[in-house]
Amino acid sequence: MYKRSSWKTYQARLNRTKRIKRRALSILKYAGYFSVFLFVIYLSIVWSGAWFGGIACHYRQRNKAVLNDKTSLSENNDHTLAKKDVQTLLDRKSFINIKDESFSFDLNGKNCYIDTSIDISLQNFILKKMNVSTSRYIGIVVMDPSTGRVLSMTGFDKKDSKGNPCINDRFPAASIFKIITAAAAIEKCGFNSNSRFNYNGKKHTLYKSQLKERKNRYTNYVTLKKSFAQSINPVFGKIGALYLGKSALEKYAAAFGFNQHIDFEIPFLPSRFSISDQPYQWAEIASGFNKDTVISPLHGALMASVIINQGRLIEPTIIDKIIDDKGKILYQSRMTLVDKAIKPDTSRILTNMMTATIKSGTGRKVFRGYRKDRVLSRLNIGGKTGSIDNRTHDVRYDWFVGFAKERNGPKEIVASIVVAHEKYIGTKACQYARIIFKRYFKDYFAKNSVTMTHDKG
Repeated sequence: MYKRSSWKTYQARLNRTKRIKRRALSILKYAGYFSVFLFVIYLSIVWSGAWFGGIACHYRQRNKAVLNDKTSLSENNDHTLAKKDVQTLLDRKSFINIKDESFSFDLNGKNCYIDTSIDISLQNFILKKMNVSTSRYIGIVVMDPSTGRVLSMTGFDKKDSKGNPCINDRFPAASIFKIITAAAAIEKCGFNSNSRFNYNGKKHTLYKSQLKERKNRYTNYVTLKKSFAQSINPVFGKIGALYLGKSALEKYAAAFGFNQHIDFEIPFLPSRFSISDQPYQWAEIASGFNKDTVISPLHGALMASVIINQGRLIEPTIIDKIIDDKGKILYQSRMTLVDKAIKPDTSRILTNMMTATIKSGTGRKVFRGYRKDRVLSRLNIGGKTGSIDNRTHDVRYDWFVGFAKERNGPKEIVASIVVAHEKYIGTKACQYARIIFKRYFKDYFAKNSVTMTHDKG
C-alpha cells in the first residue's frame, strides 16, 4: 500500500526541485555568457589576425601595377603597396652597391621578396672599376630612359660607408645646368645650334665685364653648339642675364625637376634651385658658375633622359616587383610620366649639341678613338661635363651626364656620374661613362647576337 509522504518531506522535495531549477537556469545563464565570451574571443582573434595581417599588407601589398596611386591604404580596396608605402618600408641605404638583383626581407615574421631593376653584371663591373683612393664621394647612376628603370646605383662616401651619394642633393650642378639654359634659350628665344654669339676673355671665367656686349679685335665668335660643347661660361652667362632672365630660368629649372618632388621607391630630396633679382646671379646660374644650385646623380640621370626621351620627364624606379611568401604580387612598377619638360624639337637640338661635346668638346679627349672601337662605334654618344670646387677648395666636383644610343636599333641608356676628387685627380666622371657604355653594350650586343642565332636556327 502506498504510503503518503509527510508535509515536511514534501516541502523538502519542493525546495530541492527549486534549487535544481535555479542551478539549471544559472548554468544556462552562465553558459550563455560563456558562449558570448567565446564568441567575443573568436571575433577578437579574427580581428587581430586581420589587424596584424593588415599591418603586414600595409607594408607588403598595395599597388596593383600603378606607381602613382596617391590614395591611402584604407581607400585602396585591393590593399596592395603604393610607392609611398614602399618608401616607408625600405631602408634607402640598402640599395646602394647591392650585389644581387633579388633579395628577401622579413616582414612581421613572413618572407617577402624584392626583384630590383638592377643589372647585376653591370653593377658588379662598376664596383670593381670604382677608384676610391683619391675620392671623397662617387655617385654613379645608369638608367633606361624609356622606362625610368635604374640599371645600376653605385657609390662611395668616405665619411659614411653606408651613405648613398646617388640620391644625395649635396653636389653643385656646375655646367650640367647648361642643359637647362640651352633648352630655355631654344624655346624662349628661338635659338638653334647654329645661332652665333660673341664673348671676350677666357672660356671658363665669368666676370661682369664679360657680360657686356662689346666687340673688338679680341672678341671670339662661336655658335651655340660650340659654346655648349666647350662649356663656354661667358656665352651662357650672357644668355642668362641678357636673354632669359629670372622667370625663364625659374620656369625651366622647375620643368626639369628642380625644387619638385619626384616619386622614387627610395626617398630622396629634390635638387635645389634659388634665384635673386640680380642679373649677375642669373648669369652665374645659367652658366653653372655657382655652388648654390645643387643636384643628385639620380636627378642628373633624369635630366639626360629628358633629352633623348622626346622631352619627357619620367619617374625613376629601382623595384620591378615585390611578392609575398605565397607568390602574390604586392607591388609592380610601370613607367610613369611626370611632365613634358621640353618640346621634342628642342630635345633633338640638345641631342645634337650633346654629341658635339663627345666629338669636339670637353669630352673629346676621353672618348678619343671611340668611332674606331668595335662596340662604341655602333653607338651615338652624347653628354655634358661639368666641374667646380667646393667652398673650401679641398674637393673638385667632376660631372658627366649623358647617353648612349644604338645606331641601328632601339637600345639606349643614360648615365649620371659625379666624382668628388680630393688632393689628386683619380678616375674622372667622363672616363667612367666611357667604360660603362662600352661594357653595357658589349654585353647587350653579345646577348642580341645569340638571340638572333637561335631565332635563325
